[in-house]
Amino acid sequence: MKQVNYHKILWLLILVSTLARAFVAAFIELGNDEVYYRLYALYPDWSHFDHPLMVGAVIQFFSLNLHYHSEFFLRLGSVILGAADIWLIFKIGKELKNERTGLLAAMLFIGSLYASVIAGTFILPDAPQMFFWLISLLLMIKVLPANYNEPKAGSRMLWMGFVIGLAILSKYTSVYLWGGAGLYILFFNRKWLRSPKLYLAIVITAITILPIVIWNFQNDFISFTFHGERVDMLGHSVRWDYLLTELAGEIAYNNPVNFFLIWIALFALFFNKLNLERRMAAVVVMAGLPLIVTFIVFSLFRSTLPHWTAPGYTTLILLAAAWLDGHFVKRAIPLVVKVSVVLVGLVVVLGFIQVNCGIIKIDSNSRYEDLGEDDVTLDMYGYDAIGNSFRAIAARDFKSGEMPEDAVLFGINWFPLANLDYYAASPIGMRVYGIGNLDRIHKYAWINRINGGFQRGMSGYYISVSRDFKAPEPYFKDYFAIIEPADTIQVVRCGDTVERAFVYRLKNMVHLPEDVLIKLKE
Repeated sequence: MKQVNYHKILWLLILVSTLARAFVAAFIELGNDEVYYRLYALYPDWSHFDHPLMVGAVIQFFSLNLHYHSEFFLRLGSVILGAADIWLIFKIGKELKNERTGLLAAMLFIGSLYASVIAGTFILPDAPQMFFWLISLLLMIKVLPANYNEPKAGSRMLWMGFVIGLAILSKYTSVYLWGGAGLYILFFNRKWLRSPKLYLAIVITAITILPIVIWNFQNDFISFTFHGERVDMLGHSVRWDYLLTELAGEIAYNNPVNFFLIWIALFALFFNKLNLERRMAAVVVMAGLPLIVTFIVFSLFRSTLPHWTAPGYTTLILLAAAWLDGHFVKRAIPLVVKVSVVLVGLVVVLGFIQVNCGIIKIDSNSRYEDLGEDDVTLDMYGYDAIGNSFRAIAARDFKSGEMPEDAVLFGINWFPLANLDYYAASPIGMRVYGIGNLDRIHKYAWINRINGGFQRGMSGYYISVSRDFKAPEPYFKDYFAIIEPADTIQVVRCGDTVERAFVYRLKNMVHLPEDVLIKLKE
């Protein structure tokens, strides 16, 4: 194999990937989760109902505290951190074995739908988690196999504790990094147990995640309760369909090519065929595999989301890269790696076209109120048009006196309420309230209070989209004197009507909805 400039290829990959992800970030509407996490930046707190504070902090930083609030700037942090992630996994691969392993790992990383699109384009807690996870992994590889009294080992251990804390501030599952470090120390390098720096590093992590503890202490530890209930297996029978859904999701999210290369590499390691120093391989396995095993077991009893295991698979990409480096030596970049990158590229291009043009007709609903119910791509299309039309409806109503100018927007679920908040209400300074239990309105329970709470006599709008149509009467009849239709908005995509939004007026609140945060304290 001729001499190859791996750094040159790496920087070209980072440049092309970043430009492609930036294009997607700029020209596709925010998804349900993204508009919701925007609320973390709009209403910052020590922590939040669903996740810690980091994703909101990233949005604030890269959007200059929401001074720039377009889709591109809200996602800019994810795009930039995604570029840094590619460089980081290259560095880790180089540390594990050599530069070629690093480049192959970087290409497989780009080939992962989760790593390059979900965590590298869309603004989700996974974006900062992946960044801090990879820094933590790099430090683990430098620290854990070393003798605790080697130069820099102690300081690196302290930095590892701090960065793992930042990863946990991004997403709770990052605690598995300490779990992996602990397993490695117990099975491969118990000498670290003699070092005060190990215990100080744990203390540093604990101090770093104090915002989570403070917020949960103030809110009856509701976040831990919420996530605990999602994975509680007691009293649940085995569900093979949940397991199959989880495995199918893991294959899709991580790219089928990557998925099978990872498991081939794991079997090769088990049979001593990986051609990678075992103490190094052990760090990667301990950091990645426990997370995967945990949620596969959970999926036997509860419905899980496949991206929960994705940091584990992204970690194990390094084993796949090491295996490829040892078994495909004739070409600098094996064909299978190129296929991985091309495959995710095709998925992104086709997905972008599908979202914006709907070239494949997915929805088959004929009911007027359910148009678009089966088309998941509408989660990222149509809300901008709904927002524009709604603002015209509201302006008409304000001018005619049909509705007061201090009218608000009501909703019954955090999505699509967060979408309507961003695209319809926020551009005209309209306040937004959620009515319902905490499991449905999430952060809006706190936003209700920030907005002044419910007041008798207040009026507002309710918008229900045909993707998940909910008539207003069952949810609002006990609270408002008058509920009446205002208008219907048709969402058109490439000439076809693909969704409808039904706008209702809710007039004169006569009974106040329950403040679910008061109930939480009882």
